[in-house]
Amino acid sequence: MSNFRAASRYATAVLAIAQELNKLDEVSKDFEYIERLIRDVREFSLFLKSPVIKTEKKKRLLSELFQGKLSDITFKFVTLLASKDREGILPDIIQQFYRLRDKRLGILNVKVRTAVQFLSGQEEQLMGQLERVLKKKIRVNYVKDSSLKGGFTVQYDDTVWDASVNHQLDMLRQKLVESM
Repeated sequence: MSNFRAASRYATAVLAIAQELNKLDEVSKDFEYIERLIRDVREFSLFLKSPVIKTEKKKRLLSELFQGKLSDITFKFVTLLASKDREGILPDIIQQFYRLRDKRLGILNVKVRTAVQFLSGQEEQLMGQLERVLKKKIRVNYVKDSSLKGGFTVQYDDTVWDASVNHQLDMLRQKLVESM
């Protein structure tokens, strides 16, 4: 079974349990903590993926590391992964969990690339417009992109709305070429 399929199945299972027990927020916060640990502590990431470290030792070390720091659901889930020798796909599981959670909650993740940082009023206005047009709750990730001459682009799923100066100049250039 591919890692993507396995991660998706584990994420679906832990999401269902978290929702059933009304612990979705706790599990989400736990996964954020684990994700930060994986991202910031290289040794932990290598530890999870190491085929050399025996399963029992990984279970023991994960128990020592997370006991009392994670909710009961997440702690049991992580130790289950270790006992099944699947702790190496934990980052993939976390990403799939976020994607499934947001889908169930009706949240659309949007990436906005801007030439310059928006003012807070502009961010709120854009979010409001996106929520009205898309009829969903929006979570925006703003990224400053110095390759843009001005304006911004909005990307979600496979859709891109380009309101950048680069795009406007390209359209103008194309109209001029066509009119000659």
